[in-house]
Amino acid sequence: MTSTIDPKSIGKPVRPRRHVRTLTGYTPEKDASGRDKWPRGEEKVWKESMRTLDKDVNDVTKSMVTHVQTSLARQPYNIDNLGAYQAAAHSARDNLLINWNDTQMTYTRKAPKRAYYLSLEFLMGRTLDNALLNLGLKDQYKDGVKKLGFSIEDILDQERDAALGNGGLGRLAACYLDSSASQELPVWGYGLRYKYGIFQQLISPAGDQLEAPDPWLDNQNPWELPRLDVTYEVRFYGHADRLDDGTGRAIWQGGQEVLAQAYDVMIPGYGTQTTNNLRLWESKPKRGFDLNSFNAGNYEGAVESSNSAAAITSVLYPNDHTNFTVGKELRLKQQYFWTAASLADILRRFKNLGKPMNELPDYVAIQLNDTHPTLAIPELMRILIDEEDLRWDHAWSIVTNVFFYTNHTVLPEALEKWPVPMIEHVLPRHMQIIYDIRTTDDAISLADSSFKKKYPGDRDRLARMSLIEEGMPKQVRMAHLAVIGSRKVNGVAELHSDLVRTTILKDFVDFEGVSKFGNVTNGITPRRWLDQCNPELSALISKTLKLDKSVWLKDLFKLEGLLPFAEDAAFRKEWAAIKQRNKERLANYVQTTLGLTIRTDAMFDVQIKRIHEYKRQTLNILGVIHRYFTLKNMSAVERKKVNPRVVFFAGKAAPAYFIAKLTIRLIVNVARVINADPDTKDYLQLYFLPDYSVSLAEVLIPASDISQHISTAGTEASGTSNMKFCLNGGLLLGTVDGANIEIAEEVGESNVFFFGHLTPAVEDLRYQHLYHPVPIEQKCPALAHVINQVSAGVFGDGGVYEPLLNTIRQSDYYLLTDDFDSYIAALAMVDEAYLDKDEWVKKSIRTTAKMGKFSSDRAIVEYAESYWNIEPVTIQKS
Repeated sequence: MTSTIDPKSIGKPVRPRRHVRTLTGYTPEKDASGRDKWPRGEEKVWKESMRTLDKDVNDVTKSMVTHVQTSLARQPYNIDNLGAYQAAAHSARDNLLINWNDTQMTYTRKAPKRAYYLSLEFLMGRTLDNALLNLGLKDQYKDGVKKLGFSIEDILDQERDAALGNGGLGRLAACYLDSSASQELPVWGYGLRYKYGIFQQLISPAGDQLEAPDPWLDNQNPWELPRLDVTYEVRFYGHADRLDDGTGRAIWQGGQEVLAQAYDVMIPGYGTQTTNNLRLWESKPKRGFDLNSFNAGNYEGAVESSNSAAAITSVLYPNDHTNFTVGKELRLKQQYFWTAASLADILRRFKNLGKPMNELPDYVAIQLNDTHPTLAIPELMRILIDEEDLRWDHAWSIVTNVFFYTNHTVLPEALEKWPVPMIEHVLPRHMQIIYDIRTTDDAISLADSSFKKKYPGDRDRLARMSLIEEGMPKQVRMAHLAVIGSRKVNGVAELHSDLVRTTILKDFVDFEGVSKFGNVTNGITPRRWLDQCNPELSALISKTLKLDKSVWLKDLFKLEGLLPFAEDAAFRKEWAAIKQRNKERLANYVQTTLGLTIRTDAMFDVQIKRIHEYKRQTLNILGVIHRYFTLKNMSAVERKKVNPRVVFFAGKAAPAYFIAKLTIRLIVNVARVINADPDTKDYLQLYFLPDYSVSLAEVLIPASDISQHISTAGTEASGTSNMKFCLNGGLLLGTVDGANIEIAEEVGESNVFFFGHLTPAVEDLRYQHLYHPVPIEQKCPALAHVINQVSAGVFGDGGVYEPLLNTIRQSDYYLLTDDFDSYIAALAMVDEAYLDKDEWVKKSIRTTAKMGKFSSDRAIVEYAESYWNIEPVTIQKS
C-alpha cells in the first residue's frame, strides 16, 4: 500500500500505514556469516516499506511545522515541549477528522441501529498516545518529532489527563468506547464537559488530602471540537400545569432556562477506519450578561445568570456535605441537564430518518451506566407525551424498549435516592410523571392488577418495590425507576449479578422474571492497558507468538499461546527483565516527582483505587504496620532472610469523606516513620503517590509484582484494576469478591492468593458484631496491638485517628477484625512464593496468558448482541 500523501504538500493528514513488517519492527535472522537471512522476496518488500515509512516521517514533520505556524501562530524555531505536543496533537487530529467524517457519513447513509452510552464519568486518560496507537502511526510520529529535535516521551508528558471522572465507573466507560470503535459498532458516548473535573489532589505536610481545581483545560485542548451550532434549551424549576383533555399531557413553563452546548471528542478504533464520538455538554446561560443590571450598578446581578448556568458543569460530583440543599440540588440539575440534552440530540438524529416515533426502539438503544442517567426515563416520557402527543401506554412501551440499565453496586446505601420535595421544586413535571409511573395501570407498575393478583395483600412487598420510599422527606428510588423503565438489567461480574438478583432487586426478579436480569462481566481495553502502558511486554508477546500485535490485541484469547513458554528459561528471563525495567521506570517517576529514592530489587506491592472503606485500604495499611513491628522485633540476621517489599498506595477520597481522608493521612504518616527507620528501611518502604490518574496507573501497573483487591466479600461489584494488573503479569492478592473470582477461574487458583470470609458469611458476622460483640483484643490480638500502637502516637498524634479506629473497634461493618489474621497469612504466602523467583515468573506468565476473557472487546460485543441488538458497520476509507 503506497502513501496517499503528496510529498510536496504541507499540513496534509498522515494516513495510517498498514505495513505489518514495518510496524512490527521485522528483524531477519542472521546466516552463518552474520548477514541478514531473508525469506524469498522479503528483503525487497522490507526495503520498500522502509522507504514508505521515511516518506511518512517527512509528512509528519511538515504537518507539525504547518500547525506550529497556522494553529499555534508561533515560529518553528521558537517552540517548547508544550508547543511541540500541541502541534503533534493537531497533526494527529487531522487524521482522526477524516476517519470521523467518513464514519458519520456512513452512519447517516446506512441508518443502522445505534447505541448511546450515558455515563456521568469518562476517565479517558491521555489522548495523543492512544490516538497514534489506534491510527497505526506511533513509529512515524516518534521519528518525526525526533527529526524536529524533540523526544516523543517528553511531548506525551505535556498532556494532562482529562478530568472527566474519578474511578472505575469512568474508566470502564472509556474502555467501552474504545472497544465499540475497534469492533466497528455504531456507539456514541454522552457525558459532561466538567471545567474542573474531580479535583487535583495535594498532600499537606501533616498528611491531609487537600483539593485544588484540576487545571486540565488551562491549555488549549486539541482533542475537542466545539459545536457552536449544536445547542439545546434545558429548563429547571417553574411549574407544570396538566391539561384537562384526559391525555395526561402537561405544559411546563417558567423557571430557569439553560443552554447545553456540545463538544465532540473523536474515539478512534484500533485497526479500523471507524472513529466514533463522545459528545460532552457544557452549560451556558440562555441570555448571558444582564446589561440593565450592570447599568443600574448591580454588578453581581449582571453576571448571576451566567454564573448559575456555568456552575452546572463546573465540577464532577458537587460536595453536598457542607450545604446539603445547595450541593444536592446542583447534582440533580447536573444529571437532568446532561440527560435532557443527550435525549434531545438522540431524538433529533432519529427524526432526521423520517421514521414514526414507535420505531424508536428499532433504531436507538440507550445504556444507563449506573443510576446517574435515570432521569432520562421520565424525560423521554415527558417528550413523548407532552411534545409528541403519544398516549401513556404507547409512550411507556417505547421507553421500556429503549433503555438498558447497568447496576454497579449491591450496597443499599450506595443506591441513589432523591428527595421528593427537591424533584418537585427543580423538575416539577418529572415528579408528576414519576408518580404516574407509580400508580397507572397502563405501565409495568407496582400497584397494577397483575401485582395484586400475584401478591394479594402483600403490602410489605409493595412498600419494598415502590418507587417512593416513605420517610421525612420521601425519597425517589432511582434504581427502582431504572429497573422498571429498562428492557434489561445487568450486573458487572457473575457474583455481583447473582447478588443483584437475590438481594437488592429480588422482588423485581420475582415479579418480572429472571430473564430480564443478566450479567456482563466488565472488561478492559488491551490497547491502552498492555500495548500502550507496557510496550516492551507487548513486543515480547508479538515476537513470541509470531503474530502482529494487531491480531492478538483484537483477540486477547490468543495470549494462551504463551502458556508453553512459561517453561522456557530464556523466555522467563526476558519476561523478568521487562518487569525489572518497568520497576525502574516507576522508581524514576517517584524520584523526579517526589524526590524519593526507591529500591528496585524489592517486591512491588500496589493498591490503587478510589479511597473507600469497603475497598479496605485501611486493612492494607494496618497490615503494613503489622509487618513493620514484626521486622522491628527481628534480629538483624533474621531480617536478612526477609523479602524486601515496597508498598504503593494511590487514590483520591471524596472531599466530604472524613474517614477515607483519615486513611490517607495515616498512610502518609506511617510512611514517614517506616522509610526513616534504619532498622527496617532496607526491608520495607511505603509510598502514597498523590493525584492518582490514568497516566499514573499506566506507570504503576506494569511495575507491580502483587496487587491488592481486598474489598469485603460481596461489596465490590467487579473491579477492573484487578484485570489490568493481571494482564501485565502482576499476581492478585484478594478476597473472593467481584471479578477476582472469575480471574481465579481463568488463571487458576494456584496463581492467586485468596483470603477472608466468603459472601454468605458476611451478614451473619455483621449481626454478631451488633448483638454479640467480642473485644478486639480477644478476637484478633494482632490487630488490637496495631491499633493500640496507632492510638499511642507512634505515627504522630494518635488522637487524630480515633474516628477511623473506632469504626473498627465498634461496628466494624467491613469486617477488618474478622479478616485480619487471614490477610496476614496470605501476605506470608506471598512472601514464601516470591522466594522462588523462577516459579513466580511462571505464575506471572500464566496469569497474563489466561486474561483473554477480560477484554472490553468481549464485553462490548455481549452488549451489542444480547442487549442492544446492534451490528458492526464497516467504514470505507474516502
